[in-house]
Amino acid sequence: MAILESPESVSTTTLSAQDDSDLNHYVRRRPSAINAKAVSDSSLKTNSSVADSLINDSVNDRNQIGAGGGRVESANELRNGKDGGDKVGNGENREMNNSSKFAYRPSAPAHRRIKESPLSSDAIFKQSHAGLFNLCIVVLVALNSRLIIENLMKYGFLIRSGFWFSSRSLRDWPLLMCCLTLPIFPFAAFIVEKLVQQKYISEPVVVTLHILITTAAVLYPVFVILRCDSAVLSGVTLMLFACIVWLKLVSYAHTNYDMRALVKSLDKGEALSSSSNMDYSYNVSFKSLVYFMVAPTLCYQPSYPRTACVRKGWVVRQLIKLVIFTGLMGFIVEQYINPIVQNSQHPLKGNLLYAIERVLKLSIPNLYVWLCMFYCFFHLWLNILAELLRFGDREFYKDWWNAKTAEEYWRMWNMPVHKWMVRHIYFPCLQNGIPKGVAILIVFLVSAIFHELCIAVPCHIFKFWAFIGIMFQVPLVMVTNYLQDKFRNSMVGNMMFWCFFSILGQPMCLLLYYHDLMNRKVTEI
Repeated sequence: MAILESPESVSTTTLSAQDDSDLNHYVRRRPSAINAKAVSDSSLKTNSSVADSLINDSVNDRNQIGAGGGRVESANELRNGKDGGDKVGNGENREMNNSSKFAYRPSAPAHRRIKESPLSSDAIFKQSHAGLFNLCIVVLVALNSRLIIENLMKYGFLIRSGFWFSSRSLRDWPLLMCCLTLPIFPFAAFIVEKLVQQKYISEPVVVTLHILITTAAVLYPVFVILRCDSAVLSGVTLMLFACIVWLKLVSYAHTNYDMRALVKSLDKGEALSSSSNMDYSYNVSFKSLVYFMVAPTLCYQPSYPRTACVRKGWVVRQLIKLVIFTGLMGFIVEQYINPIVQNSQHPLKGNLLYAIERVLKLSIPNLYVWLCMFYCFFHLWLNILAELLRFGDREFYKDWWNAKTAEEYWRMWNMPVHKWMVRHIYFPCLQNGIPKGVAILIVFLVSAIFHELCIAVPCHIFKFWAFIGIMFQVPLVMVTNYLQDKFRNSMVGNMMFWCFFSILGQPMCLLLYYHDLMNRKVTEI
């Protein structure tokens, strides 16, 4: 006997004679209904909308074999008919109506399968969460709209006419002159390489001269900044330029030193690996050095992959985006970050709960500024520079926002620095027998030193907050790696990264340096 299985799985199943007698009091069927013929499209049109929806649901269910061994007919067969279905009469229509009515009777079973709740641990990752993601976006927009209105009501519009440039900026002319004279050091490195190419000086002399040149390239801007009472932003900009020049000079000297060693190995007849597919010819070119100093990379090589042409329209669009996001970044700093910082106290002094509240309140605008800075520099500016120079390798960052551990983040968020660290510090350490863990520690130590220089020197404060913050990444790397290995869940490490690095770490460092800077100015007065 054919009946509908359930409201969720509607299919006709052939039952045994015993089952037929048991269910006789529910549905009155013709004897010929045991071999249930299909219903044509014309007969289905006469059924109720409820029966039609039940048949539609049956398409997703498997055909079942009844206790009597009969074959289950699919919904398509019920719609289209089979074996002369066009001759089916009103009896079959009544049969379908009776079956659909039986499926909705109070005595019809409502629970027939084992199912999990959508938010249970076994089912939560097997379905889409697009609706919850949309809810988070709506809540985020609502909360930020409230903060914008609250800020405008409390402080008004804080952007002034001297936001971009003022007469105070003229005091920073020594820093500008220092920045313009930084190309002297790459030129000196080129002269040294030319001398060694002509075999006028020996290798120990070359190494000594490069150490002196690279050291002077960093100490010279430090001396200028400490001697001048310049703006912090101007000092940070100059130190960033100086650090970039230092990194490029180290790569230039180290690469040329290695290429000379390769040439000597080839002259001795030593076989080198052909899998690297590189040109081993050693040639010191001033043109290649100039291109390297302005190219968006920190790793020197005689030639780079190049694109065919410059897309001028694309460059203009990226420049417009750069101006817009730079203005947005400045607006957030002036309108939100400055008032919060000025109305705060030293995070390591006074009320602990108040300090936590200030850090959390500062974390949101600080996160927005950091994301805008990343987008402006690593995406817009470096791509604009690469397009103008037809620089082909534009992997300036990877999907660091999906990092499961702190180690993954540091490998993905700043690819130019990562490649430099791997090429000129990490691998040389391993090649000299230094253990992997110690090599990683050395890499973080170098990074911490330069972070401290870029922040402490412009602020004229040497409290080593930036240094401590970067070195703190070492235990954070171990903790996030342990959690990743233990839980095998990318969400745990990713949430810890966002929490410690963006929500707590950066706002804390900002408050520490601001209050130390204000205390220094008070003591000077």
